[in-house]
Amino acid sequence: MILLAVVLLIQACGLKAGERTVSAGNAAKPETGAAAAKDGTAASGGKGTVPAVLNYGYIGTSKLNFPGGAEGWGLYKGIIQEELKKYGITEVKLTAFPNGPDLSESLISGRLDFGSLGDTPAMLSRSTGAKTRLITQASTSSIGYLIAKKNGPKTLEDLKGKTVATQKGSFHHRYLAGLLKEQNIKDVKIVHMLRVDSEAALARGEIDAMTNTDVFALAQIDQGYTLLDDATKHPNLLGTSATVVSEEYLKKNADFPKIWNEARLKALNDLKTKPDEYYAFLAQLNNSTPELMKKVQPISNIKDVPFTDEGLKLMEGTKQFLVEEKLAEKDFDLKQWVLK
Repeated sequence: MILLAVVLLIQACGLKAGERTVSAGNAAKPETGAAAAKDGTAASGGKGTVPAVLNYGYIGTSKLNFPGGAEGWGLYKGIIQEELKKYGITEVKLTAFPNGPDLSESLISGRLDFGSLGDTPAMLSRSTGAKTRLITQASTSSIGYLIAKKNGPKTLEDLKGKTVATQKGSFHHRYLAGLLKEQNIKDVKIVHMLRVDSEAALARGEIDAMTNTDVFALAQIDQGYTLLDDATKHPNLLGTSATVVSEEYLKKNADFPKIWNEARLKALNDLKTKPDEYYAFLAQLNNSTPELMKKVQPISNIKDVPFTDEGLKLMEGTKQFLVEEKLAEKDFDLKQWVLK
């Protein structure tokens, strides 16, 4: 077992979550909430009464305040809002989080009804007894990168005795821990830092390496930082996404998984007909270029079904690793967590 020294450097009042409220027919502009019923509920097309406002959390730090993927596109264009409106949901309140553990805490506290995050934080939360259900696995190919400082480590073996920053409890952490165990590299000091803080610390030489992802990792490589490894070389260490809903919300809207997945699929089918516009949207979200977004987040990676055998197999492997390494509090039955 790897001897991981995890130093928590969590910043109590650091990056605050961004919020946006969107309603049908006005997706790109903030709303005040006036469209909701006075008691906060609305008729659901003859299927009972559900809350008129839906609270959705996602991972992101963009000023545009939308997630990526089919979910983000559908909300940005208003496609999802129009579909949800058929069931009495007139507003969607979007809240952005810097990482999965923070989102999970808000879901457990009842601030959110559901959210999309990485599989690792979603499962770690479930392992503590969080009352959630998994309703969608939208992607199964999140790539973790391990980036070293300039004039620093050149190989994985060089990390012995060094300090590596990662986002504790995220898929980054699972990738790093799994990689070190697989390569039998011990005596690595792992510290918890968010991406922006890690990038700054790496530039100052305060840490020896960090995990990163997507265009952020590619930008570091272009700037001369050393790529030590990435998850494409270890398919079992790829991350998957997880959309989870609270059991409390399901009591109010039992049909929600079907409603959400149908709305999401409609958004996906739409973005497939507008690839250039979609990649431009992603470029805005990530402060990047459409060309780079095509490389790191190709449309082909977005799943058109809630679950695949491949995705669930990856998730089961990740869960077992988290349990074996005692990163998860306790084991649980993945099949009972999945709500199809």
